Amino acid sequence: MSPQGQRVVVIGNGMAGARVVDEICRRDPAARVTVFGTEERPAYNRILLSDVLAGQRRHDEIALTECPPNVVQRLGTSVVRIDRNARTVVGEDRSTTQYDALVLATGSTALVPPVHGIAGPDGLLLSGVHVFRTLDDCEAITAAAGRARTAVVVGGGLLGLEAARGLLRHGLRVEVVHGMDHLMEAQLDPTGGAVLRRAVEALGVTVHLGSFASAVTGGRRVTGVRLANGRHVDADLVVLACGIRPQVDLARAAGLSIGRAILVDDGLRTDDPHVFAIGECAQHRDQVYGLVAPAWEQAAVLADLLTGRPASYTGSKLVTRLKAMDLDVAAMGDTAPELADCGGGLEVLSFADPVRHVYKKLVVRDGVVTGAILLGDLSTVGEVTQAFDRATPLPEARLHLLFRGGGDTAPVDPAGLEDDATVCTCNGVRAGTIRATQLRTVAAVALATRATTGCGGCRGVVEGLLRGSAGAALQPVAGSAVGERRSA
Repeated sequence: MSPQGQRVVVIGNGMAGARVVDEICRRDPAARVTVFGTEERPAYNRILLSDVLAGQRRHDEIALTECPPNVVQRLGTSVVRIDRNARTVVGEDRSTTQYDALVLATGSTALVPPVHGIAGPDGLLLSGVHVFRTLDDCEAITAAAGRARTAVVVGGGLLGLEAARGLLRHGLRVEVVHGMDHLMEAQLDPTGGAVLRRAVEALGVTVHLGSFASAVTGGRRVTGVRLANGRHVDADLVVLACGIRPQVDLARAAGLSIGRAILVDDGLRTDDPHVFAIGECAQHRDQVYGLVAPAWEQAAVLADLLTGRPASYTGSKLVTRLKAMDLDVAAMGDTAPELADCGGGLEVLSFADPVRHVYKKLVVRDGVVTGAILLGDLSTVGEVTQAFDRATPLPEARLHLLFRGGGDTAPVDPAGLEDDATVCTCNGVRAGTIRATQLRTVAAVALATRATTGCGGCRGVVEGLLRGSAGAALQPVAGSAVGERRSA
């Protein structure tokens, strides 16, 4: 059977699963694809859930591109078993679907910490306690917020801070509990975390660091959270945003090799040559990515392979661009080195302005940018990202990567970006690609190139490029169906 004629089954209709289906159909419009999704809703942009919680977007505004008409969608249907010998998957409705190639894009589930009192004997969370992972979760939290006055968010990573932002907009008093020593430790160093904390607290959110939640209090309904240090934080709404766990139960039951996630090679293939895995459920070269850009890179590689094109996935070079409590953040590479570590070819350049909620850090090894943090002022993010991507030696003068024109923090003019400068890090779209479209609206560019359809942090740069190309103001766009945003 030719690659174009094979039957492909995708388990998972999240951001990774929906993307691989789209990539396959772009390469082979006649592809025979069936996709299973546990949610009854069409695929949507999970990164934008905090906008829905905050009331800034409607559900339909975070929808991903529509599924091609030739694809069989089994929404609201879970797969309960994989029969690798027969090459079939069995749905919860007892249906059997044959495959030649099976793609596991099962993603992750929200982590529920082993906290005393968090759930009843039946395993259900105590009334008033919610995870924050899906649109259904978002609806439940929104409804609960309408009845609540005080909320505790357990988790001070990006998702937790975005949940806190959404709850603030509902008029609640919000407190964040984070067991680590600083906020967003996956993206920021301690100094950056301290600057971010100051910005978060300036918005009225109380932050508790360095003490994990040890118990949820309440009888029929939650009344608060007790911390490991003995302090009790009152709350009638608790939102859990304390991490995710790769969903590998189905793969494990099928006998596939599992590490922290499903083990795959450079062809995204498991130890079964007919079964592949991508996204948050896949472990490649000992790396499990929790960001959308690597999942989409994997989807493109796998679509090439499944349609007979040579391709290989060797890993992703991470550039994270997002918003935390409406504060712009960009982080890339190794940001751990501190000023005290300088020497032997290692340089660390940093600047902090906590009052204005600005922090910048550049890590340079042997004259090459190997890591960077930009918080609160992204005026030089284009130049920094370009230097990081290219890994070319820097000139002796480096301050232009932290400050624009003698400390001027005016936003970068997109017209000055070189054509090979990356604009949309989620989709790997470069400035020249956007210019070449000669389109006039963000929505049109999104459909043509996918720029802005990930975290949405590149929207302002895309608008600037279009203004420069058209020589005129952008046409206003209302609610694109491809999920444009600001912001893994």
